[in-house]
Formats: sequence, structure tokens, C-alpha cells
Amino acid sequence: QLQLVESGGGLVQPGGSLRLSCAASGFTLDDYALGWFRQALGKEREGVLCIQSRGDAIVYADAVKGRFTISRDNAKNTVYLQMNNLKPEDTAEYYCAARRNRYCSGYVLSYDYWGQGTQVTVSS
Repeated sequence: QLQLVESGGGLVQPGGSLRLSCAASGFTLDDYALGWFRQALGKEREGVLCIQSRGDAIVYADAVKGRFTISRDNAKNTVYLQMNNLKPEDTAEYYCAARRNRYCSGYVLSYDYWGQGTQVTVSS
């Protein structure tokens, strides 16, 4: 069964950090572009960052530039999202997604597999 499972979400104070992980099972991620998306309450799902199969990162959300980074460990079949200097507006459900293509896309419909999501809440 092909599956993506996120972990690492939680409640954090403004200025804090979290690292989200997304582990794949049932398939290997080597040839996939991997994206992180988020969806705040009442808003559409938006692309945050994506990493191509060769490791090039693409930023889709200007608001996270300089604060969030994406990385992948193909040996562990896992993609990570490191989030620093978190702000209340980063509060959302975060999803990882895999695209059967070496190259990234910012469009939700371009991705073939999705995790179940992990909640990130930034609040004092």
C-alpha cells in the first residue's frame, strides 16, 4: 500500500521551531518531486516548498522565505520541512505530497500521493 505519513506537528510559541517529517512506504521517493502544502482554516491549500528529485528546492510561499527549508533523505525514504521563526500566520494543517515527476509543481492537482496531514499551531 502506497502511503505518506507526516509527523512532527504540534503547538509552538511564536519564534519557535518545528521539524516536520514525511515518511513514504510502499514506494521509493528517489524519482519523485516532493512538496509540502498547508491549509489554514477557511482557506485553500497552498504550496509551501518543494524539492525536486535532484535536490533542488523551490519556494512557493513568499511568506516562508528565509524561515523554512525542505530536505530529503532518499535512503530513509523521507522528506523534511524545517520551520524556524514560526509566526501565528503559519498555523495550518501541513501536508506532504509526492509527484510522479522529477520536477516540482505548485499545483495541488499535480501531486499523486498525499499524507494525512499534521497540525501546526503557533500561539503564545
